[in-house]
Amino acid sequence: MGLGSIACFLSLALSFTCLASQELNTDGFFVSGFVQKMGGVIPTYPNGSSLPVCCWGGVSCDAQMEKVVTLVASGLGLSGPVPESTIGKLTKLRSLDLSNNSITALSSDFWELGGSLKNLNLSLNHINGSLSNNIGNFGQLESLDLSGNQLFDEIPMALGSIASLRILNLSGNKFEGNVLSSILGCNSLVSIDFSSNMLNGTIPENLGTALKSLKALNLAGNRISGSLPDLSGLEYLAYLNLSGNMLQGSVLRVFREPLQIIDLSNNQFQGTISQVNLTSSYYNGSSLVYLDLSMNKFVGKFFSDLWRVPSLKHINLAFNNFSKQKFPELKEFSGLEYLNLSKTSLSGQIPPEFSHLISLKTLDLSQNYITGQVPDLSNEKLEVLDLSVNNLTGEIPESLKKQLSTMERFNFSYNNLTLCAAQFSPQTLSTAFIGSKNNCPVAVNPDDIRSKETKRKELRLALAIALTVFFLVAGLACTAFGCRKGSRSWAVKQQLSFKEKQNISDACSVQTDPTTWVTEVKHATSVPVVIFEKPLLNFTFADLLAATSNFDKGTLLAEGRFGPVYRGFLTGGIQVAVKIMIHGSTMEDQEVARELERLGRIKHPNIVPLTGYCLTGDQRIAIYDYMENGNLQNLLHDLPLGLQTTEDWTTDTWEDNNINAQNITPEGTATWRFRHKIALGAARALAFLHHGCIPQIVHRDVKASSIYFDSAMEPRLANFGLSKIAGTSLEHESSQGLLGYALPELSDAENAAGTTKSDVYSFGIVLFELITGKKPLGDEYPEKETSLVSWARAMVKKNQASSIIDPKICETGSEKQMEEALRIAYLCTADLPSKRPAMQQIVGLLKDIEPTAALH
Repeated sequence: MGLGSIACFLSLALSFTCLASQELNTDGFFVSGFVQKMGGVIPTYPNGSSLPVCCWGGVSCDAQMEKVVTLVASGLGLSGPVPESTIGKLTKLRSLDLSNNSITALSSDFWELGGSLKNLNLSLNHINGSLSNNIGNFGQLESLDLSGNQLFDEIPMALGSIASLRILNLSGNKFEGNVLSSILGCNSLVSIDFSSNMLNGTIPENLGTALKSLKALNLAGNRISGSLPDLSGLEYLAYLNLSGNMLQGSVLRVFREPLQIIDLSNNQFQGTISQVNLTSSYYNGSSLVYLDLSMNKFVGKFFSDLWRVPSLKHINLAFNNFSKQKFPELKEFSGLEYLNLSKTSLSGQIPPEFSHLISLKTLDLSQNYITGQVPDLSNEKLEVLDLSVNNLTGEIPESLKKQLSTMERFNFSYNNLTLCAAQFSPQTLSTAFIGSKNNCPVAVNPDDIRSKETKRKELRLALAIALTVFFLVAGLACTAFGCRKGSRSWAVKQQLSFKEKQNISDACSVQTDPTTWVTEVKHATSVPVVIFEKPLLNFTFADLLAATSNFDKGTLLAEGRFGPVYRGFLTGGIQVAVKIMIHGSTMEDQEVARELERLGRIKHPNIVPLTGYCLTGDQRIAIYDYMENGNLQNLLHDLPLGLQTTEDWTTDTWEDNNINAQNITPEGTATWRFRHKIALGAARALAFLHHGCIPQIVHRDVKASSIYFDSAMEPRLANFGLSKIAGTSLEHESSQGLLGYALPELSDAENAAGTTKSDVYSFGIVLFELITGKKPLGDEYPEKETSLVSWARAMVKKNQASSIIDPKICETGSEKQMEEALRIAYLCTADLPSKRPAMQQIVGLLKDIEPTAALH
């Protein structure tokens, strides 16, 4: 509106054509009164004087700048009933849009607009009551949208007298009565949407002859019964949705050109569909894109030639009474995105052609009689896979297994499949693999090893009790002698270590600066190190000592919140970051092992993977993939990637001190494209933790220093899931508040543990950092603002988002996209958790503003 006001101001100054006609009984007076009485804001000039109505954004006037012909006031927060003697007096009004407000009723003089009104949109309001017969006064109306209100009773017959009406939307109300009978006189109708009401009766038989111009018909979610009429007269019908009613009978007459979308789901249709001839003269299905016949009572077999319609992208035939049949041919369906054949009596093996459905996003073949092995169904677009309740055998292909972690949902339950249970969480096993056989190699399961060691100890104890007193005394004497010898050996080692000033370190003493970490393990080679991806490599604690030069200060990367982090090189060229959790907890070793193994199964392209672990006495050691290129905090705040801020003890930095990452990416790191890549990657990681893990994982520590960059400069989220193992208190978990990531709900003791919405808030702060380049705290902010959140939210609210974009990226991409990213951050940082979007929604919003590929 700002640019429009300036242009209008210039027009005033130059030609005086836009008069401030706010005088009594003028259109300007009526519109101004309407906006003021409904709680809206009157636009003004920079000097505070009222802007003439004909110069408002959303308002158009006639050539004389006297009569209002168009008024768009959508989403302006208008509330209450429309006042009398306001917009009802606009005698030349042709288009009125008051959608997305809180209007509760219409004024009595509203119906006087009928003489000239052509477009009326009152959707998404709170208008309550029956629709007046005065609607027939709008004889010139072409488009009417009353959807999303609280209108009830029958649709007035007067509506059918508007012969010029082309678009009619009454969806999302509580209308009752016989469907369509009141509008058959509107013979110019092109689109009808009566969905989500309480309409009943049958569809009129003369529908095809009365509404010959109809292109879209949506009657979903009503109480319509009877059979389908003859639709042959609807020569232009492309969209038909009759789902969620009580219709029955045959559907053969539905299939007509040029239908593109057919949804007849959730009705009581019977008969066979195999009789539909898709190669006939009157219908060949060449334009059909969407077909849903699910949840009916169809019998027999599928369409004999449905699979010859390559244009189809969505097919749902689930939950019918089909006869037992083999899989259809799918050779021509390279563009198919959704296929649901659940409970359709399919038998035999899944054809290998399914692996060629490269566009498939959802595949549901559950509750059938499918046999054989699971083929390789992996493709990068597959999001939902359900093969449950069949007779499948064997193992899941490795490539498909790897893709499961990136899917929204999958289910292989109630088959005869074999898998290694250690590769999945207990929750996943109990929901997605019910009835599957566990066939893990022994080396993969540390619990099995510990169990065998326990049994051997019990056996030795039993034998010792059975020995004679003589041998018992002799054994005790030998043990005493061995202990004295061991003590002398230990003393020698301690003296040697002191004399060489910690140049070497045994398995019982690891020196760091400024703290000393001492374990109780006396034999480093007896303590196993579990590496998830390489279970047959017999690493021990001694290998960790060698990999980190006995935890030498030179390999120390940081003193993190959970303890020191070291860089190491294990045998075989495995580069790792070793995190020693010095705080400890009361958890037993088996509990800790299970928790670490669960975290180790969390795989996502934007998450720092847990590679393995080691348990030594009270200490817990987590082993991660090494992140060469530092974290986002260093990137944003002018530290070269590879240098760490040692003053920030809460940051676990795993950087390579010799890397200069400024030249790693072709487009450089200081670009909008790269910042967006970071935001989207971090959002995908959080969405996976929140929506892709069972149980869901709350990060509780989302901040710039928790986002790392791998060798390809891909963003990866770290620092989650360890507080339970390390035994840190809630005070430590909430320490992010000290760094400017404080959550509004942390003031409430009941919410202090954090939720997914807390993660969303913290992500919003990171997004603000990415776009503005500012720190959460510590930078200078204008006026009285003391933090990045309060300042950035205030600027976005004032429509001044463009002024706070980081100058480093301002000229590297679309300013509109950057402003939209700031609005997303604004949504994320709402004070009330219920107002914040879910991470899945945030991923979608960020994908909508993804920069296009650069041209070279």
